[in-house]
Amino acid sequence: MSEQETTQNPQAPAWYVVHTYSGYENKVKDNLEKAAENNRMQNLIQEVQVPMEEVAEIKNGKRVITQHKTFPGYVLVKMIITSESWYVVRNTRGVTGFVGPESKPVPLTDDEVENMLNSRPQAEACKIVVGEEVRILSGPLENFTGVVEAIDVARGKMQVKVKMFLGREMQVEIEIDEADKV
Repeated sequence: MSEQETTQNPQAPAWYVVHTYSGYENKVKDNLEKAAENNRMQNLIQEVQVPMEEVAEIKNGKRVITQHKTFPGYVLVKMIITSESWYVVRNTRGVTGFVGPESKPVPLTDDEVENMLNSRPQAEACKIVVGEEVRILSGPLENFTGVVEAIDVARGKMQVKVKMFLGREMQVEIEIDEADKV
């Protein structure tokens, strides 16, 4: 790769997407950081990120938050492209290439970087509908049942009318993933 092939200002770092073997994202991150340090290239290879998101899952009837890779098989690298930095990244174990035409690195825009590093999982299609009976999976009302009154998918919440003691009903707001169909 020659200096003329780069369209980026050689003094301005930019974010690039690197393709990796699936499941090797964290290893590639570690290897890139070590390679930058060992080759004294921290000024050229400045930051390496594996975009992660928190996902609520139900395990053994309990709601747990786990970390998932937002973009499996990809790592973000903030770097200044030179022939040396390109060579180090491209030849890091687990890296299959840069994302771009003919594997030539194309810098991300600021908006793309913001979206990739701060992405929020899209609300799953709600499998529960208004009027259905649900069981609450966690919190102070765990194992209580109620009828869904309203669902706000954008906020990830639902209104449930819960049957309390002596036949009384109380409307509560819970997370969508804190309820399961009865």
